Amino acid sequence: MRGSMNPDTLTQTASGTSSALLIPLLCLFLVLGLIQVVRPQLLWRANARLQKGWVKDPGATEPTGKGYAVQRITGVIFLAVATWMLVRAL
Repeated sequence: MRGSMNPDTLTQTASGTSSALLIPLLCLFLVLGLIQVVRPQLLWRANARLQKGWVKDPGATEPTGKGYAVQRITGVIFLAVATWMLVRAL
């Protein structure tokens, strides 16, 4: 079937010689995921600097405690997926 997708499409290039950038990129994703779990405020601060031209008061866009909790949960899921992809790529 021509339109079907292999379930390992995301990691398939790592087993070949076509992508030497995949493993360092996944390691970068792991670092970002760890930051999102441990200190999501750092990611917000980095993003707040980018908002200065778009938002009148970037400080007013800081997430609440629940918002940071959701970011941490998302970070755990992100770490799990990035770790799985890295293990499959090695």
